[in-house]
Amino acid sequence: MALIDLWRDSRAQILSKHVQQIVAFAGDGKLADGNSSSTEFRAFLTQVPSEMLVRYASECLVDSFNGSGLVLQDTVNEVGARLGFRVTPGRYRGIIGQLGFDGVWESADGHSIVVEVKTTDTYRIDLNTIANYRRGLIKNSTISEEHSSILIIVGRDDTGDLEAQIRGSRHAWDVRLISTDALMSLLAVKEEIEDPQIQSRIHSVLRPREFTRLDEIVELLFSTAEDIKQEQVVEDEVLEDDEYEEPEGLTSADRKPKFVPVAFHDACIRRIEKVLGTSLLKRSRATFISPDKNLRLICAISREHVRSGTHSYWFAFHPHQADCLSGSDTSYVAFGCGSEHQLILIRYTEFKPWLDGMNETTTKDRTYKHISIFRIGDRFELVRRQGYPRIDLTSYLVKD
Repeated sequence: MALIDLWRDSRAQILSKHVQQIVAFAGDGKLADGNSSSTEFRAFLTQVPSEMLVRYASECLVDSFNGSGLVLQDTVNEVGARLGFRVTPGRYRGIIGQLGFDGVWESADGHSIVVEVKTTDTYRIDLNTIANYRRGLIKNSTISEEHSSILIIVGRDDTGDLEAQIRGSRHAWDVRLISTDALMSLLAVKEEIEDPQIQSRIHSVLRPREFTRLDEIVELLFSTAEDIKQEQVVEDEVLEDDEYEEPEGLTSADRKPKFVPVAFHDACIRRIEKVLGTSLLKRSRATFISPDKNLRLICAISREHVRSGTHSYWFAFHPHQADCLSGSDTSYVAFGCGSEHQLILIRYTEFKPWLDGMNETTTKDRTYKHISIFRIGDRFELVRRQGYPRIDLTSYLVKD
């Protein structure tokens, strides 16, 4: 049975395996350039959640095994793809007449990064060899000199010797250095932020820069803080003036502040994957996509509010989310109402016409539609502005 089929049919079993065991299930169990093991393993990596990539990279570095460097190379290239680069994998092992780069990552603006993955910097890295990979790609017109650079990804944080080596070389202005931990942190930032500009900011940080001016790094950090702040501001707009009451019977110890972050996205996604029959990969806090990129999903969650005995749930729907869903013929919106057990899933082609009847907030830096869902008994209704009828959403509830 192919590795990807094992993942689909026996996910719990696969989740418990060390990455060395995972590779053993692929083809003949040995990664090599152009063989079926490599093809199966790379296809498998496109299916797994990002936290598994983090774990696999750690296992390659902490529990080194035969071929761990090759596994790390494939894992890092998959991280590049999830950061929004168009990734061309390189060779595992160099041979005469073939360039031995580990990967080429291309941004939407046409800039290409020649990637070199190292498990350690214990041994001195030959920067001339890596630079020759870039020159070879320029010579055969795969990349351009003006719009390309080198990124060395090292599996440890203590890279002082390598940094000094780069600074003292003639390649200093073409090379950037990052640890695998820091690269994984960038992926975590991208997957937790809804700002559509976050991807291009991350791409920019990975290119060589003269950092007398720190605006780009500050903008990246600001995006993270601002996205969290906006989430709280949006929630407070709904709860303004303590409009919502808490359920009866709560003691003072049970009462919670107005803004209480909820975190059941993952549980919602697991249920939706079963319904749609595909893995869903996280692209931002609320945006998910199938490995083949044909299916797109916006999944928003809300805590439960109670007012005069009515249970309600509130969500924001942003223009960039509409743009994302419109880019595919197979798109869905999902709303987790209080928990993953009250999950509404709607095809975007059905949902889109309803947007015209929804209230909208516009400020100097954002615009979004108000999605208000009320639960009355066992019935769920989409509540729109005055003059537009409510829409019964009960039939869209996901059933186990």
